[in-house]
Amino acid sequence: MTGAACVLGVDSGGSGLRAALGSPEGAPCAGPVRSAEPVRTGPRGIDAGHFMDLLLPLARDLLAASGGGRIAAVAVGAAGMATLGEGLRAELPGALGRELGAERVALAADAVTAYAGALGERPGAVVAAGTGLIAVGTDLAAWRRADGWGHLLGDCGSGAWIGRAGLEAAMRAHDGRRGGSPALRDRAEKVFGPAAGLPGQLYPRADRPAVLASFAPEVAACAAGDAVAGGILRDAARHVAEAAAAVCPRDAASEVALTGGLIKLGEPLLGPLRDDLAELLPHARQVPAAGDPLDGALRIAGGLAADRLLLPRDARMLSVHRSEGPSTSA
Repeated sequence: MTGAACVLGVDSGGSGLRAALGSPEGAPCAGPVRSAEPVRTGPRGIDAGHFMDLLLPLARDLLAASGGGRIAAVAVGAAGMATLGEGLRAELPGALGRELGAERVALAADAVTAYAGALGERPGAVVAAGTGLIAVGTDLAAWRRADGWGHLLGDCGSGAWIGRAGLEAAMRAHDGRRGGSPALRDRAEKVFGPAAGLPGQLYPRADRPAVLASFAPEVAACAAGDAVAGGILRDAARHVAEAAAAVCPRDAASEVALTGGLIKLGEPLLGPLRDDLAELLPHARQVPAAGDPLDGALRIAGGLAADRLLLPRDARMLSVHRSEGPSTSA
């Protein structure tokens, strides 16, 4: 492959796979493009073969759109990389080298690419909050992680957590128990039908976290005029702030940002969150996220190609490889 060097960024999650090309200096080249099919998981975790089947057509389309060139480095951010990425780490660097000519590959947890997209390579903390929730922080020497344990064990303050709390309040009102919210009961019945039928709609579904999270905007819509809904959002804000505080470096230069779909809930969540962050992290500056996880993947790939990646390496959170195998340095 001849022509100008470019880097490939990839963001893989539950809603599919996105990819884009950029220059090592950070200028966009082509994309993003998307496959709506998510990468499968198997006995070894994330399926590397299926990943390549989805990525290669996208990468070739991007190269054609950019006028050709060579891919100097690839950075992949994938949901589940920390716990389900064994197969990807073993197989993907070689496959990307063979198929795309990439010599350098970074494999990252999606929380790390979210961090890189939001804050770049500065010390601080990022809470990636949507259906689930995970916080990551770094002092540029090591990574720290909080939550991200799923809707049964954690993800406290996430969309699924807010939706579940709202639906519990709806069921309490249906039963006539303390802590119920007639407003949330009415909204739940408009969305899901009669309250007594809600368990039958939720429990058999494999996508329960997403269904629960779909009710979070209804909780936010009630928050201004309903004390129970408002309390749920305040509790969620506290959980988000506590996750950020658990991972944020105690350095005056630290920054903290929120990224993900939970931002769309607006002031009922963001107002108390600003207050809680100011209380728990008085030394850290609250900043808006500069970009998304795909932007972060491109940033990591650019740093890798230019030998200037500052984010810390970690076997599960951010591993750096050459196409012939793992490398301890970029």
